[in-house]
Amino acid sequence: MTAALHVVILAAGKGTRMRSALPKVLQPLGGRPMLSHVLERARLLSPARISVVIGHQADRVRASVAADDLRFVEQAEQKGTGHAVSLALAGQEPAGRVLVLYGDVPLIPPEDLEACLQASADLVVLGAEVADPRGYGRLVEHPPGHLERIVEERDADTAQQRIRRINTGILSAPAAHLKRWLAQGEAEADRRAGEWYLTDVVAAARAEGRPVALAISATPEAVLGVNDRLQLAGQERLFQRGQAERCLRAGLALTDPGRFDLRGQLHFGEDCLVDLNVILEGTVRLGDRVRIGPGCRLRDVVVEDDAQIDAYSVLESCVVGPGCRVGPFARLRPGAQLEAGAAVGNFVEMKNATLGPGAKANHLTYLGDAEVGPRANIGAGTITCNYDGANKHRTRIGADAFIGSNSALVAPVTVGDGATIGAGTVLTRDAPSGVLTFSRPPQQTRSDWERPRRTARRPADDPGDPESSPPGTDSGTDL
Repeated sequence: MTAALHVVILAAGKGTRMRSALPKVLQPLGGRPMLSHVLERARLLSPARISVVIGHQADRVRASVAADDLRFVEQAEQKGTGHAVSLALAGQEPAGRVLVLYGDVPLIPPEDLEACLQASADLVVLGAEVADPRGYGRLVEHPPGHLERIVEERDADTAQQRIRRINTGILSAPAAHLKRWLAQGEAEADRRAGEWYLTDVVAAARAEGRPVALAISATPEAVLGVNDRLQLAGQERLFQRGQAERCLRAGLALTDPGRFDLRGQLHFGEDCLVDLNVILEGTVRLGDRVRIGPGCRLRDVVVEDDAQIDAYSVLESCVVGPGCRVGPFARLRPGAQLEAGAAVGNFVEMKNATLGPGAKANHLTYLGDAEVGPRANIGAGTITCNYDGANKHRTRIGADAFIGSNSALVAPVTVGDGATIGAGTVLTRDAPSGVLTFSRPPQQTRSDWERPRRTARRPADDPGDPESSPPGTDSGTDL
């Protein structure tokens, strides 16, 4: 393309069939709004201008995708696609070429856009050939490859209803021609109670004797758009299939490509394996020989060489060092960092905490606002009591320390190098290095104690009294 390109994206609709308070174009696809995918494809064309026509919840849409290269045009009154495009072109110089896209067609292939721009005809319409054309306008060609008119399904006769080539709504034309044809369409709209169709430009172009070319998409499932939840789910699977294929071709091993979701950016080294039902969000970086077990969710995470994330672990904004092992069923919250060879086991939670080289917290532990030294061992049931109801405080555990099971370390507190904390301790003062510290009441055994026995119940005066229920029965209400 040598002429300046003006991309117009129609994003004003409400999306009633979504049954959502969120505007249709902001519905998430691959972890970000549908409209952001359309903008990504538009930018690949290096256009001179991108105009986004907004209407329903205009401020919300604008705020979600705002960027310096975007011009927003508000369609306050919904009067059809022709009206929306005319608003976008109003006040613009009638030079260059216009490409019309839709905010609810998020996955249109770049090659389809190029086809619309490279065709020599004054007007190019993108179509698709589908097995079931119901619900779409039909493309009537004469001769083949040249569009004679678009017939809406409600107006199609029996022969036209059998046509399997349908209109996607995407088109390209010189700006000066398009503005003129739209003006003619406005007059037609007045005869239709104000509904102003973009498809009217086909008839206007033909009336001038100008050729109207068809570009047929090779991937019709990618250009049909989204109107309801079912179609959105279909686009999500199409998007994720493409994500999986790109990862596989780049060398990532996926146990089941059909059960893999990438909702951001993934960078990985050699010989990495991602098991089924894994969700990756934000920016995830995997070193070499990393293993991600089934059912895991990682968001903005770095996992270094030879680390293993076992099943159903959740990691967010954290770093897992080389040779570490996490999970199963572990949760690493923002600020968690595991250094080389550290291990976090099942039902362990970390937040804003560091586990030093070779340190272990194998099960049932909470480490918040903590620094754990090299080779320290954190017993089951240990918690760092980091919050006093108003402020957070840090716990420091030295190298080679041993924290007995079911201990509570009340921050701020320090456990020295090589210290041992006895099981069941509530530690409220610093524990010195190399010795045993515990706080535990002395164990007692009472030989004069008798276990309580059940006493006989008296008959209740009120048969509805719960006390009248036989032992072992439930007097509550069945639901």
